[in-house]
Amino acid sequence: MSIVFMILAILLVWVMTPGIAVFYGGFVPKKDISRILFDSFLMFGLAGLMWILIGYSASFEGNHLGIIGNLNHLFLSGVSLTALFEQTKLPTAIVILFQMMFAILTPALFIGAIANRTRIKFVIGFIILWSLLVYYPLVHMVWSSNGFLAKIGVLDFAGGTVIHINAGITALVLSNFLLKPYKPAGQVKGNSFWILFGTALLWIGWYGFNAGSALALNAQAIQAFLTTTIAPLSAMLTWITLENTYKGKITLSGICTGTVCGLVGVTPGAGYVTIMASFIIGIISALGSYYFMNNLKYKLHINDYLDIFGSHGVSGIIGSLATGLFATRTVNPNVMNGGLLVGGGFKLLFIQILGVLFTIVFVVVINCLIVTGLKRLMKDDVYSPEMDELRHIELT
Repeated sequence: MSIVFMILAILLVWVMTPGIAVFYGGFVPKKDISRILFDSFLMFGLAGLMWILIGYSASFEGNHLGIIGNLNHLFLSGVSLTALFEQTKLPTAIVILFQMMFAILTPALFIGAIANRTRIKFVIGFIILWSLLVYYPLVHMVWSSNGFLAKIGVLDFAGGTVIHINAGITALVLSNFLLKPYKPAGQVKGNSFWILFGTALLWIGWYGFNAGSALALNAQAIQAFLTTTIAPLSAMLTWITLENTYKGKITLSGICTGTVCGLVGVTPGAGYVTIMASFIIGIISALGSYYFMNNLKYKLHINDYLDIFGSHGVSGIIGSLATGLFATRTVNPNVMNGGLLVGGGFKLLFIQILGVLFTIVFVVVINCLIVTGLKRLMKDDVYSPEMDELRHIELT
């Protein structure tokens, strides 16, 4: 039964990559939509194949200083695909496929930050280096039993640090260090249907994303399914209230963005927190992301047109810290130290703060090095003022 459940989860997470492409496509000018869709779908071939080639081995096989695995199983050579994965009842092949969907989705989350601004060769080069130097080490550090963040007790049920803070910070670096910010000329009308349809695909896929991270059809999976429902509901209503209060109107793009923020916020604690806690996490995620998107980013002169950091980064940080407030053994016996607000003291919150700070610094530093190196290597071959590589693609 757990194998069937995980296969379903794999398929649901697969849906999230075209879902994020459709979602972003609803916010950009018509001429940029093809590039958004192309770059997002390219992640299946690029990030997916890299995961099989080197990613799984570097993330979960062996250990070097608690930071990275080994390169002994390229193309899964020597990996017993039928053997049970660590302490689960799942064949290793199932876990490989499930984690591969995460490796594909994460770059798709931030790739919109450089839509129509860089040549495809830059995108390919960046994704390869980012996967090797940022994503695989973070997966190992947080989700491998040998990772140093895992050993100090950082909790991340389904990707608050590894995926959402990582993607948000990466988008921020790309948006602000490539020196040619993505800002469409004039007012962009957008496409409400694309935004809503993309949100629906993401929410459906998120059930596989969060519940599947239990790696079994158990109490934690069921809890994650419930919290993944409650948090976006409370975030949606919070966003509606904020828009009505401060803007005097309610927008479809707003409530969809609020829904995504709730989904992001609950992700790190989905299988660790109660229903009431997920309700609160949805509210505070929407509050934090709304304030950043509508106030703080302008004060700090941050280029974040698609609000990738504003939604994934900010809500990911809030959700990761909230796990240190609400995680409890009554939901998940793997929680060794309960959250501050459930009688566990400051220890878990302190650990979560360390995990968030380390993730932010690590991702910023390595991404800045990657971008700087690629710009020097490619020189004048980085920027693409128009979609020159994709002129033959017609949007229908």
